[in-house]
Amino acid sequence: MPLKIGIVGLPNVGKSTLFKALTKNPVDIQNYPFCTIEPNVGIVKVPDIRLEKLAKMSNSAKIIPTVIEFVDIAGLVKGASTGEGLGNKFLANIREVDAIVQVVRDFENSDIIHVHNKINPEDDIEIINTELIIADLETVKKVQVRIEKDARGNKKGASEQLVILNKIRKTLENGFLANSLVETQNFASLPEEKLDLSDENTEIIIRELSLLTMKPFLYVYNACPVKSDKVGAELFNGVYYKISDKLKENKDFIVLDIKIEEELLEMTTEEAQELEIKSNLDQLILKAYEILGLITFLTTGEDETRAWTTRKNSSAPIAGTAIHNDFKEKFIRAEVIAWDELLAVGSWSKAREIGKLRTEGKEYVVQDGDVIEFKI
Repeated sequence: MPLKIGIVGLPNVGKSTLFKALTKNPVDIQNYPFCTIEPNVGIVKVPDIRLEKLAKMSNSAKIIPTVIEFVDIAGLVKGASTGEGLGNKFLANIREVDAIVQVVRDFENSDIIHVHNKINPEDDIEIINTELIIADLETVKKVQVRIEKDARGNKKGASEQLVILNKIRKTLENGFLANSLVETQNFASLPEEKLDLSDENTEIIIRELSLLTMKPFLYVYNACPVKSDKVGAELFNGVYYKISDKLKENKDFIVLDIKIEEELLEMTTEEAQELEIKSNLDQLILKAYEILGLITFLTTGEDETRAWTTRKNSSAPIAGTAIHNDFKEKFIRAEVIAWDELLAVGSWSKAREIGKLRTEGKEYVVQDGDVIEFKI
């Protein structure tokens, strides 16, 4: 089942246009708030140049990429955490995704309505994050009442869980996303130590809370390229943009001209090349894949060359469950070779013949780009 990325933002910031460009599916993008009510869903393949090269080597009948599911969620407004606008529907939809892509408007255009009648990307981010934090605080407070009761009754693990819960609550009350407690970024104004995700009580609390702000965030700044005065501009994916230092403080972000991405849908390759315009959507897809903490391993043969998704630091038996759940229990060993090393050798049989295939056991940690044959 594909992992889900929710595309969120204030009304009229380019969410649905981005979704259309990503998925190449026509959706309603008329210029008025709450145009998107029911979430649009689209499956997007993760770009991977390794697949075609391996398929050519193996003379594969088909190529199967790994995919991500993007969900275009209704625009959020101030007060959504208390049900304003389509707040309740927004929050319900966003709970179902694995990560959040927050589209932020950073361009001027008097023909496109801004819900607050001013362009201030920093304020827009604060509005959305505040609403998500408020919603999470309500969740934490409800669970805290029960955990405090369990602690008074000396229920096993309750006291430890209460310490974790209080740490999360304090983080939210200080205006930080809950994921700041698990990300590696150093928040100087947040003295709390990071949560230990390997701790059983921490895992229980995080799973039960299912917090919106514990999800990974990727900010997409929808901006216009700088074509003339490049003073103060910075190069992002081959294009110059002017982005404030405050916006660049966010841990994970990319900059796109979403309108250009939409226009590219109507152009031929030759037209785009003539105008010297190229899409940067692949960078968004790959970055979304990255923030989910995912890597790709590969299988190749005459039937198919295929990309498989697993979490970083997964052991071989765990990674094998991407192919079939039985692989975890029935795993015996795996034959492994890096994709580029396999290409250099020329074939799987040749790699075996000259001793390039490595035999790995249950403790082996799968690496991105490994080509694997599982033995069960």
